[in-house]
Amino acid sequence: MPSVLEVRDLVKHYPRGVRAVDGLSFEVQEGSCFGLLGPNGAGKSTTIEMMEGLLKPTSGQILFRGAPLGGHYRERVGIQFQNTALQEHLTTRENLRFFSALYPKRRPLEELVALCRLEEFLDRDTSKLSGGQRQRLLLAIALVNEPEVLFLDEPTTGLDPQARRNFWDLVQGVKAQGKTIVLTTHYMEEAYLLCDEIAIVDHGKIIARGSPAALLAAHFNDSVLELPTAEADKLHDPAACKPKGDVVEIHTPDINGTIARLLAAGASLAQLRIRQRTLEDLFLELTGRDLRT
Repeated sequence: MPSVLEVRDLVKHYPRGVRAVDGLSFEVQEGSCFGLLGPNGAGKSTTIEMMEGLLKPTSGQILFRGAPLGGHYRERVGIQFQNTALQEHLTTRENLRFFSALYPKRRPLEELVALCRLEEFLDRDTSKLSGGQRQRLLLAIALVNEPEVLFLDEPTTGLDPQARRNFWDLVQGVKAQGKTIVLTTHYMEEAYLLCDEIAIVDHGKIIARGSPAALLAAHFNDSVLELPTAEADKLHDPAACKPKGDVVEIHTPDINGTIARLLAAGASLAQLRIRQRTLEDLFLELTGRDLRT
């Protein structure tokens, strides 16, 4: 599968010696969804802004179909920012027409309406839209120019679970049409569901890269048992037990053996929960649990 975007030794310096991006290199394959993950201040937003052509690198290269980003690059990509100001006192339909008129190449509006499920609020003032409806409109606006690459910058932040899952369905529909997608998100479930490949960035460097399933397989060979603290303490194995709020996580590669030990110790399994490792586990293991601002 050919690469659409290639990032080579990308560096971005800010005043006072801040090295926000420190030599990133990766490729985004045609028709894939590539996720860029990282804690606050890790450098992912700066990286995305350089890939979008909005910010100039200090050094390094970003190639689009093998060539440096040129003057027509922005006409060939679509961007859904975290926050986009819509034209006030205009309806959904009027906003679509307004943004569509900015590009020489345009996707038929009826296709955008169907793809992003805008039919029910086409003639509603955008100030009256719910959070989920607004994000669906912003996705349609990002697609008005039939882009070859679609950038989604934390598109579901602040949405309720139902609206978030509806938006995931839309993104999967866009991807099914062959679009290449670059996604940033703080929702690990979102990254696992949508992304073919992810790169986890911290302190301006890539610390892990691969498909979600491959990364989990490479870093973990155990499962997690969750029990109330009083029951888990009966195991008398502090090395395996990790306090987490009002429960304890027991990390074990041998579920049956650990359950047998708990029963032998007199622990009640009435509130036992067993789960597989997740991207959130991997994210926290690699980037730590300290508060970032």
